[in-house]
Amino acid sequence: MSHSGKPISEPGVDSLSDRLRDSLSCCEANNKPDFRELDLGSPVSPLRTRQSGGLATATSSSSSSSGSVSGRNGPNPVAKRSGSGSGPNNHSGELSGSSESSPTNTRSNSKPGHKRSDSGSAHPLIYSGQSSSAVNSSPRSNNVLPAGNICPSGKILKAGTVPNRSSRSDVLGSGTGFYGHGSIMRGGAAAKTEAVSSRTSGGGGGELKRVMDPEEVKRAGNEHYRRGNFSEALSLYDRAIALSPANAAYRSNRAAALTGLRRLGEAVRECEEAVKLDPNYGRAHHRLGCLFVRLGQVDNARKHLCFPGLQPDAAELRKLEVVEKHLKKCTDARRIGDWKSVLRENDSAIAAGADSSPQLAMCRAEAHLKLHQIDDAESVLSNIPKSDTDTKSSLSKFFGMLSEAYTYFVLAQIEMAFGRFENAVTAAEKAGKIDPRNLEVASLLQNVRMVVRARARGNDLFKSERFTEACLAYGDGLRLDPSNSVLFCNRAACWFKLGMWEHSIEDCNQALRIKPNYTKALLRRAASNSKLERWVDAVRDYEVLRRELPDDSEVAESLFHAQVALKKSRGEEVHNMKFGGEVEEISGLEQFRAAICLPGVSVVHFKASSDLQCKQISPFVDTLCSRYPSINFLKVDIEETPAIANIENVKIVPTFKIYKNGSRVKEMVCPGREMLEHSVRHYSF
Repeated sequence: MSHSGKPISEPGVDSLSDRLRDSLSCCEANNKPDFRELDLGSPVSPLRTRQSGGLATATSSSSSSSGSVSGRNGPNPVAKRSGSGSGPNNHSGELSGSSESSPTNTRSNSKPGHKRSDSGSAHPLIYSGQSSSAVNSSPRSNNVLPAGNICPSGKILKAGTVPNRSSRSDVLGSGTGFYGHGSIMRGGAAAKTEAVSSRTSGGGGGELKRVMDPEEVKRAGNEHYRRGNFSEALSLYDRAIALSPANAAYRSNRAAALTGLRRLGEAVRECEEAVKLDPNYGRAHHRLGCLFVRLGQVDNARKHLCFPGLQPDAAELRKLEVVEKHLKKCTDARRIGDWKSVLRENDSAIAAGADSSPQLAMCRAEAHLKLHQIDDAESVLSNIPKSDTDTKSSLSKFFGMLSEAYTYFVLAQIEMAFGRFENAVTAAEKAGKIDPRNLEVASLLQNVRMVVRARARGNDLFKSERFTEACLAYGDGLRLDPSNSVLFCNRAACWFKLGMWEHSIEDCNQALRIKPNYTKALLRRAASNSKLERWVDAVRDYEVLRRELPDDSEVAESLFHAQVALKKSRGEEVHNMKFGGEVEEISGLEQFRAAICLPGVSVVHFKASSDLQCKQISPFVDTLCSRYPSINFLKVDIEETPAIANIENVKIVPTFKIYKNGSRVKEMVCPGREMLEHSVRHYSF
């Protein structure tokens, strides 16, 4: 309850007026306090007073809530609240921080709870703080002269006069509840700021907060957008939307910032929300239509670019028509299986403007897959634009199926081609769940499930060494998926176990046609060729495998034996050829001459124990010895055997010389590791 017995209302600007009037009336009715004992809150403005008998007299008024007074006698009018509606009346110049405060509102040197005393001062101060008491001198005294910006336009009135107040109402500025010079604004200032009173958690005092003008925030966002600062613009548009959620323009602007950040799915969602808020908002329709063109959704694009009552953009319509023309040709080529034409028209549609369509990217991957360019198909997957599925655009169709379903439709086929059968089933089931009525999706899902079962049955039979039945099981899968390289390779293993090496080679060829450099298929074909004593073909496959698997000792040994067999078949001398071993250390001239005359290739490393470069490259020579076991590796220390260095004219180390059947074919002085291995690999073949 107040001193006058009236209930105190909830904190707010309206309650400030009541409490102030109660305080003033109470002070008039009761004993007046001694000014020398005053201890008021934060200063608002100094008042000039007339000295009378050593005591200063002044009109004053202060309530427990934030407020201010004028220089007029009687109850002090309290600032009125500005309009509460959103729009231009909500002033905002703040670009950062909370939407409820502004860094321009609060003086840097003001501190809550700071108090000053007027004792000994000729100009006592009027305070507005946390105390509920108020002070008032004679209510009719007119000797108070307000100073500072409490008077309108900063004019100083003569003593003994009453200020002529204009019809405009005073509006309290925002801040933390303590107001100094400049804290009262006149008239039009209310169009920018809305005063809101909220009680602080620390006690009975209150503070005023300012709600920002969303239009000001939007304009700041537009400026960032023009500069290309899309992230900053997006943040400001978010703030404007928080202040005015029903404003369609803010949603459209947010979509523009998201487009700049290449988050097209979210941009579509914002445009759809803008159109929902304002169905006749032309800019949102245009922006949404342009987004759909980029996403390759021509039907949705036309609906918004040609919205009734709006003037369509001629340039965007032409772009839409070109994209639509290439998409139609792409559809026709896909229907007849002309996958090269599909690739060509797909690229043309992307170049025409549909540059962010996940479906066009998946179409390109599908075409590569059908052309047996499986590695290219997989590389496309890593660059597919991200797609959001929680918008109305997800209901659009592509090649007769829902757009999202087509994405999983192609993904399932690629997973099957790479032998990732479980992933393929998952992708096909997702496609079926999204578009269960599409016949193409349903057929793929059924085939994937049947192929996976056939492959699992074949694997079980192979483990049981029932190779003939396993061949039949893999064959069942290949009838459903005739481009599955994994099933071809698995069946080739069965043929190999059955001693039918010709069939094994045929299936390996099919697998490698679909998936070049398929390691398992190369191994099985090389082994089958070895069984058929086709040493040239076997050596060729093993050499490819050696490049792919340089540290595989089994491949190295198989290559060595195939090379020896090839030499024998040609009538070349092969005795003393050995597989693997360590780098042989040469200690004499005779040993050196005998070693380099061995059949095959010998690599000699001339080195010096004290040389740093030799110490660094020696471990790599040991690695090459294990990688290329068909080559003889030798090392000669020229400090210990200078005779060999003189005969071979070696003056700089490290030096490498390569001999073939006793004849020197290459010499390298201080080579790098890559150059050395390249030469070794070349002569090992």
